[in-house]
Amino acid sequence: MNPRLLLKGLLLMASLVAIGWAVEASGILHRLDAQWVDTEIRGNGLGWLYYVGLGTAAMAVGLPRQVVGFVGGYAFGLVEGVALAEAAAGLSCLLCFLYARLLGRDLVRHRFAERLVKFDAVLKGHTFTMAMLIRLLPVGNNLITNLLAGVSSAPLLPFVAGSLIGYLPQTVIFVLLGSGIHVQPIWSTAISVALFIASGVLGAYLYRRMR
Repeated sequence: MNPRLLLKGLLLMASLVAIGWAVEASGILHRLDAQWVDTEIRGNGLGWLYYVGLGTAAMAVGLPRQVVGFVGGYAFGLVEGVALAEAAAGLSCLLCFLYARLLGRDLVRHRFAERLVKFDAVLKGHTFTMAMLIRLLPVGNNLITNLLAGVSSAPLLPFVAGSLIGYLPQTVIFVLLGSGIHVQPIWSTAISVALFIASGVLGAYLYRRMR
């Protein structure tokens, strides 16, 4: 194996081990709950910054963005919650993409070149549109999608921009659910379920058309 590829692979593995240890030691995945929000976010002038930073880090290590959106709705309400949850999701997407491209791209392409052909074919030439459609679908893994895009030939800006737009419907849905804890939970839940079904159907329809 090329020594440069081997070095990048070792750095990738070492960084993953370090991140996993840091996550376990900090308890980051156990902190996004109602008690944490009540004590650390509400009434704190920099609570929004704390939320975006912690939400970005949590999604970057695998926490579903729907959970972060729900917490954003509980803490900030609908409008501000959507804006901050979108910011956290976009930053997480950017970080994971760059992480994979800088450390893992050469190694994965060298080792699994054939397996990347199909994913490249999906994004190539229509990166913005396909990224948006993939995010609209209520299936798949956000973190894996970001990492695969990073090791593919997809350009950065169209992928992140398309992802942000594709994130929006589900972000609104889960922020609405979170904000509904305080008032009219039945209506917010019903509206969220309807929007979720509609966005999934729309995404599947558009994806089939693009194929």
